[in-house]
Amino acid sequence: MKQFFACLFFIITNLSAQTKSPLTVEDLWLMKRLESFDISPDGKFIAFEITSYDMEANKGNHDINIINSAGGTMRTLKNSGKNETNPQFRPGTDLISYLLDGQIYLCSSDGSGEKKLTDLYSKVNDYVWSADGKKILFTSSVYPDCETQDCNEKRDNEKDSSKVKANIFTELMYRHWDQWRGEKRSHLFLFDPSNNEYLDLIPKSKFDVPPVALGSDNDFVFSPDGEEAAFVMNTSDFLAASTNNDVFIIDLKNLKYGTIPSYKKISQSKGNDYEPVYSPDGKYIAFLSLKREGFESDKHNIVLYDRKSETLKSLTDNLDLSADQIIWSKDSKNIFFTADKKINRAVFKIDISSGKIDTLIDENFNSDLALTSDGKTIFVKRQSSVLPYEIFSIAVNGKDLKQITFLNKERLSKIEMNPVETFWSDGAEGAKVQSLLVKPPFFDPKKKYPMIFLIHGGPQGNWPDEFHYRWNIQLFASKGYVVVAPNPRGSTGYGQKFTDEISRDWGGKVYTDLMNACDYALEKFNFIDKNNIFAAGASYGGYMIDWIEGHTDRFNALVSHDGVFNTESAYGTTEELWFPEWEFGGTPWESRDIYEKWSPQRFIQNAKTPMLLVHSANDFRVAEEEGFQLFTSLQRLGVESKLLYFPDESHFVTKPQNSRLWWNTIFDWFDQHKKSEMQ
Repeated sequence: MKQFFACLFFIITNLSAQTKSPLTVEDLWLMKRLESFDISPDGKFIAFEITSYDMEANKGNHDINIINSAGGTMRTLKNSGKNETNPQFRPGTDLISYLLDGQIYLCSSDGSGEKKLTDLYSKVNDYVWSADGKKILFTSSVYPDCETQDCNEKRDNEKDSSKVKANIFTELMYRHWDQWRGEKRSHLFLFDPSNNEYLDLIPKSKFDVPPVALGSDNDFVFSPDGEEAAFVMNTSDFLAASTNNDVFIIDLKNLKYGTIPSYKKISQSKGNDYEPVYSPDGKYIAFLSLKREGFESDKHNIVLYDRKSETLKSLTDNLDLSADQIIWSKDSKNIFFTADKKINRAVFKIDISSGKIDTLIDENFNSDLALTSDGKTIFVKRQSSVLPYEIFSIAVNGKDLKQITFLNKERLSKIEMNPVETFWSDGAEGAKVQSLLVKPPFFDPKKKYPMIFLIHGGPQGNWPDEFHYRWNIQLFASKGYVVVAPNPRGSTGYGQKFTDEISRDWGGKVYTDLMNACDYALEKFNFIDKNNIFAAGASYGGYMIDWIEGHTDRFNALVSHDGVFNTESAYGTTEELWFPEWEFGGTPWESRDIYEKWSPQRFIQNAKTPMLLVHSANDFRVAEEEGFQLFTSLQRLGVESKLLYFPDESHFVTKPQNSRLWWNTIFDWFDQHKKSEMQ
């Protein structure tokens, strides 16, 4: 009888498993993507933004939904098909504001009574309410010398009607990420909805608020009493080589419309200072601060500015992790923050008086903290490799973690995925290196599977336990691959020394870390087919693939996405010059030996491994010329190679059908280079 039930259990379990399928590209693009959210003043509701994509239409749409903060059935607030974004409850009310067509709108909590608050030609980029709900800070892109909306419109019309489309540049940075900057700058405005008056807080300024790079979504904010604002701006004379974002404050209580405001810098670091947040009692401004000038991945400390004494104090000098988003406790005695901790992004609490740090959430990837008005509950976006972002709640003491939204529950129930596992290997100089390992769906330990070895970008970044919508480790595994994704030198979450040790050493210790991790996986896990191993990476990961091409032929085939091939030419075509100048010790004429030492182009004559290259026209971080140079070299050397080129993408592939082509091309490339057991 026991044998009968055991057999029955096996059959039922097997049938249940077979109702599931591996993750597909289509599944990835059908997932509802949770974006920003806000909690109602009474703590009873959450308004949140969802992005949904249509593969055939080849685009996405942003809608706003609302749900009881204790969980339950969500309902649609706004879904016009025109992209409603950034929902915020108007303080002291149950009304919800949002952005639509570049303007701020307001409606009731059931979606009715829609009212347009702004009607600006230059449009609103982002906004935040004062605590009393009477004023708004917003940003808008304008011509610095234009004092009126009519002036901005006239200037745009003149440009559009001109037969000459040429530009004349006299300074860097003339383009950034995937956009040509032009003459406009993002300015910070104060807006009074009661009389429709708005005031440019940095009139005629050539600087941007928020800064062009290295800031956050919280780079301008009201004080609790609404009489002051803090914001972030970079006032360097040579923006392209500067990471020196600073925190400024501006007195709002005596401002008159038509006057020129003055502001005061409160941060002192030569590095990046950003994300100011006032304490609820108004005594302090906390912000994130990096000490070293020119280094975008220096340790992020939480710095406290005492508004009365005008003094600064670092709270996290003894924490060897980089703090991320910060929020205050209701009593102004503690700060909650996130930080990369190995493969997780954990949530911490620090007592500002004693400096004592407690861990509230240690697992998975957590972001976008928000506190209820009673100070008892934190809401957080949380994800893992098998769960796209959902909203969770947790008590401020770290107990009672609860999932609130279930946006993709039904779809996920039909998909077979294995959670992330990890292993540690010895890297260069005895360092311990952690790697993620993901087994393919319906894994059988008796079988052998090909391996995909993934190298992350940055290089100061990591492979975390997250559901990534571009380099999704579960999708790489879905076609029957074991995925190994190491966190070598340069990775965050393992202490600042570990992060630092890739700079000026791009192909050195990190290469040893990676190859040792690969060796360990092949030796340790018998289910990996040693005859079929592949490697892929993007950005710095693409650089490392290019480096691997000239240093080993151990892989069947390689995929290099937006990788640096020629370090000197990459310097001349990138936009954020502080990055190569830090990573290679200066400009090419100041540090030519390091640029040459770590340039994959110098070793391309050793190339043997078939390589797929991916590059895009609008990638201004690693310009398309890097891909062209590498493809030319491989073709001239007679090395099997293929170039996938996107004329309408940037550093990332973001359009649904382009993404489908990207994935299919990569999998086809790997399939072409698999060896059979007889070979």
